[in-house]
Amino acid sequence: MLRLESIFYTICRIGVGVSFLVLILTVLTQVLGRTFSSSPIWTEELTRFAMLYVVAFGAGLSLRSGDLVNVDVVCEQVPGEWPWRLRLLSAAITVALCAYLIPAAWKYVSIGAMQTSPAMTLRMDIVHFTVFGLLVTLLVFSVFRIYRMVVLGEDGKADVREELE
Repeated sequence: MLRLESIFYTICRIGVGVSFLVLILTVLTQVLGRTFSSSPIWTEELTRFAMLYVVAFGAGLSLRSGDLVNVDVVCEQVPGEWPWRLRLLSAAITVALCAYLIPAAWKYVSIGAMQTSPAMTLRMDIVHFTVFGLLVTLLVFSVFRIYRMVVLGEDGKADVREELE
């Protein structure tokens, strides 16, 4: 399971990196285009699409690193095992909510197959996939957190090991 988590973590990091690179290059093209004449129309759309992919790949990573909005101030003030229980409950609710929303997100993706973007004429299911992907990454990283807490006996706090490397 830890090997699977490592693979998924690496895929998401690469996904964020590639998406961000596309975003940077597109914005650079847009700025240079506006500086010297007019920017290509497709840069507006591609910028939005790249940002959606950054968020889709990065949501699970943010959950893992603790960069998502948290209520640690409240949770860490309760006595005993309650902080651990609340972190476990939070991860379980995240799994349940994502599992509930994934079928609707897939329907949203499938509707996009019948649409195209105006400037790039890109099939919108490729863009709408980001909503599905975001839910999947949150679900998977929440399952990994639950596994680490229940099976490996970890405390469920954010993983800050990457910051030390």
